Amino acid sequence: MEWEMVIGLEVHVQLATKTKMFCGCPTSFGAAPNTAVCPVCLALPGALPMPNAEAVRLGAVAALSLGCTVHPISVFARKNYFYPDLPKGYQISQFDRPLATAGKVTCDSPERGPIEIRITRLHLEEDAGKLIHDRFPGRTAIDLNRAGTPLAEIVSDPDLRSPGEARAYLNVVKQILVHAGVSECSMEKGSLRVDANVSIRPRGSTTLGTKTEVKNMNSFANAERAIGAERDRQRGLLERGEPVDQVTLLFDPATGAVRPMRTKEASHDYRYFPDPDLPPLVLGLEWIESVRRNLPELPDAKRARFQAGFGLSDYDARVLAADLPIARYFEAVVTEGVSPKTAANWVMGEVISAWNEAGHFGVAPPVLAELIGTVTDGTLSLASARRVFQSLLVAPGRPREVAASLGLVQVRDEAQLEAWVDAVLAAHQDEVARFRGGEAKLLGFLVGQVIKQSRGKADPKAIPGLITTRLGL
Repeated sequence: MEWEMVIGLEVHVQLATKTKMFCGCPTSFGAAPNTAVCPVCLALPGALPMPNAEAVRLGAVAALSLGCTVHPISVFARKNYFYPDLPKGYQISQFDRPLATAGKVTCDSPERGPIEIRITRLHLEEDAGKLIHDRFPGRTAIDLNRAGTPLAEIVSDPDLRSPGEARAYLNVVKQILVHAGVSECSMEKGSLRVDANVSIRPRGSTTLGTKTEVKNMNSFANAERAIGAERDRQRGLLERGEPVDQVTLLFDPATGAVRPMRTKEASHDYRYFPDPDLPPLVLGLEWIESVRRNLPELPDAKRARFQAGFGLSDYDARVLAADLPIARYFEAVVTEGVSPKTAANWVMGEVISAWNEAGHFGVAPPVLAELIGTVTDGTLSLASARRVFQSLLVAPGRPREVAASLGLVQVRDEAQLEAWVDAVLAAHQDEVARFRGGEAKLLGFLVGQVIKQSRGKADPKAIPGLITTRLGL
């Protein structure tokens, strides 16, 4: 039987605030365990929560950036469950009246091309603490620093049909949120987490299969792997005539397998009810519109501007607009007077490679622009300029000075160039004879040999003319 996957994703994004959702404790990453806490996030008797206005604003920015409708009235609710990292015994979240609903994003499916994924809702909530299982042998430690951290949960409709589509959707959502300034979306720091709801059904059926939830996916690549593993597990069960139970599963990146964690809860299991300590969240229509008017440039608009304003191809524009730091770096290089296409080539080559490896830009845009200028004016060959770039990553300096110290400055002295040309012509008499006989393509070979003879110092623009002159052609 041919099966069809049905996938819905829940993306939990830490909002980029300095303090927590309902108290003034800091949200900074890496603090000593249980130091960023107070009576509110520890749920001590008498402590009352107060919503973080910046978290509400960032939630509205996220919702509007994802095409959602932000509602003037939403309600905070208590989601009741008992777990060691949840001090109150409940999580403050939103249930039947979320901040926003009915959004959509477009992404490129590996199988179906451009597809539209609907977003059911975006709601605000607080995070739980963190259980640490490897600190003390045989014991579990609890760090409550994250308890109360502001989150936006983005729930998609079950519109995704493959692990590759899920990864493509996650990439688009992350790009939008980072461009909007909502979150840094770092899975390594826990500021973005993903849960996947997965089911399968016979292809052509409109009835949903039994849904399971997969957790513990610490990268988009592992999310793709985990969803694929759960698809295979469910397919194996059904083809053996066994039922799929509604469970929550953990993904093991080391083995690539999923394993049951607990029976999956339904909404009624959490006994939601409006939080009596928090009145409804009321947002003025004028305030919502002001947030909409002040949205920053999002990835689709940036790509379109790069194509229309800089004359870049669709591919180049997509690569450069995908990561906000890369987009800003590229525009800074263009601002220094470099042609957009030349800047794009360097940024998509050497710059992105170095940035991916180091996590930062080792060569500032004005320095790169100066380096590119040495190629434009013939001081350096492109190959030599790339060597200088690698040197600048190790030790900052001025490109022309670094090039001189490395002996890479192109020689334009005609006598020296003629000497290199004569040496090459003498060493390759067969090729010279064939070139004289009409094999024009051998000119490129001879030019290459002269550059090799000069150890890259000969000006490549001057060599072809010198070769033909020395041969009397």
